Amino acid sequence: MTASGSAGKEGAISLYGYPQCPYCARVLRAIEELDLEVPLRNTMQDPGHRSALVEATGRGTVPVLRIEGADGDVEWLPESADIIRYLVDRYA
Repeated sequence: MTASGSAGKEGAISLYGYPQCPYCARVLRAIEELDLEVPLRNTMQDPGHRSALVEATGRGTVPVLRIEGADGDVEWLPESADIIRYLVDRYA
């Protein structure tokens, strides 16, 4: 699931979570409102996505935004309010 548009200014971003999660739904609405294209890595349907999330963060709690910088560094940003704030600051 993606929204239209592009969020590729600073590198790749993707959202780890699932649509039925109310906090993930908040982030997905913000992505839609900002007209961004952000791949959803569904942690309920794909055990590989969940494993990657747990390996990187030490927990399976969602939503988490994976941010890959232009230099290849990866940051994992949890918490829906923080993710929305990040997206608005960078792409609004």
